[in-house]
Amino acid sequence: MNTLEISLKESTVEALLTFSEILKKDVNTILEEALEAYFEAQQQKLMEKNREDENAMTNLDFNEFWDGVDID
Repeated sequence: MNTLEISLKESTVEALLTFSEILKKDVNTILEEALEAYFEAQQQKLMEKNREDENAMTNLDFNEFWDGVDID
């Protein structure tokens, strides 16, 4: 397991401790759950952006698609 040094704002630490008491969950569990939700949300955004980028490259209207093509 890798070790990271993390610095949090005092208000964030207070909120973590408060929710830890209210939810009766360990602070590490709360952080893991929050990060998992964050990573899922970011992955969804990246996938959506990739779809938009792919669509931007392939969404040509009829005239744009056939522009410059000479059919005899």
